[in-house]
Amino acid sequence: MKIKGWNSAWYVYQKLSSVLLILLLLLAAGCGLPAAAVSDSPAGGNAYSVTDIQGTKVDMPARPTRILTLSMSTDEVVLGLVPPDHMVAVNSLLDDPVSSNVVELARQVDGRVKDPTVEEIAAMQPDLVIVPDWGDIAKVASLRDLGLHVVVCKGAKNLAEIKETIQLIAQAVGEPQRGEVLLQKMDERLAWVQARTVAIPAAERKTVVLLSLMKSYGGIGCSFDDACQYAGVTNGMARIGIHNGQTMSKEQLVEINPDILFLPTYTNHGAYDSGKFRAAYLEDPSLQHVRAIRDQALREPFEGYIYNCSQDYVFGVQEIAYCVYGDVFRQSHQEHLTAVE
Repeated sequence: MKIKGWNSAWYVYQKLSSVLLILLLLLAAGCGLPAAAVSDSPAGGNAYSVTDIQGTKVDMPARPTRILTLSMSTDEVVLGLVPPDHMVAVNSLLDDPVSSNVVELARQVDGRVKDPTVEEIAAMQPDLVIVPDWGDIAKVASLRDLGLHVVVCKGAKNLAEIKETIQLIAQAVGEPQRGEVLLQKMDERLAWVQARTVAIPAAERKTVVLLSLMKSYGGIGCSFDDACQYAGVTNGMARIGIHNGQTMSKEQLVEINPDILFLPTYTNHGAYDSGKFRAAYLEDPSLQHVRAIRDQALREPFEGYIYNCSQDYVFGVQEIAYCVYGDVFRQSHQEHLTAVE
């Protein structure tokens, strides 16, 4: 009886040991899961990866909380996806009420940058750097050599590219669902504007010309030209075949003979006076018969919208419509689409 009881106990012990060993092995295997197995779950704070427009796969150990981007528009995209305290710095113009529609949000971010060097960026210790490809791409390799996580996105020039950029940045900051919320809000605002511009008869649609301090801006292929089409107006520079990057001559302005001129208001926090630039057109005797100058059909659109290539581009469309067609499109200067509660 003793031997039989002992054998039974030993048998149970062996079974329990086997079960325990299996549990330990499973636990060890679970702790060793590769990052790829959790890469689609940023909401849980796990590691994930994103592939930028250069085809570079960037592995993020967790959602970033010290984000730096190198343009105003990408700053605005990020401010629609994460709280301001998740950004280590923003563009120096983002709290200028003449140039920015997110002044109050920008003031909640401590740092300011304009065109930071690699060394200055590294000193901020960002855990994610977002670089649009219209900037200094040469910095990207140096930043990555320093071990920084860098995502290159498009320097968007139209609505389609803006949407692509929002989706990429949303993935980069670990908030893809918020990115989809922003796209939905953009569609809703654009539909609101177009439901009103579509009712404007063809005979009443106006031709506009943007006089920009960036003298080669405003033609075919830029975000302003794209926005004009949604706003129900004709971009005069595009109408005569001027492409973005080409400078419009005064002779071409006479040829366009626009109904309305958009004038620049940029001041760089009051340090720059655009009056001399404006006077070169408005006081030129050879231009006094241009319809917009003759009739004083001069507008000062809010630059925080009409140069905007973030989700707030839709307010640029509305701003153009407001300057041309009136109060039905009126809006404040601090409209901003956000998915952050």
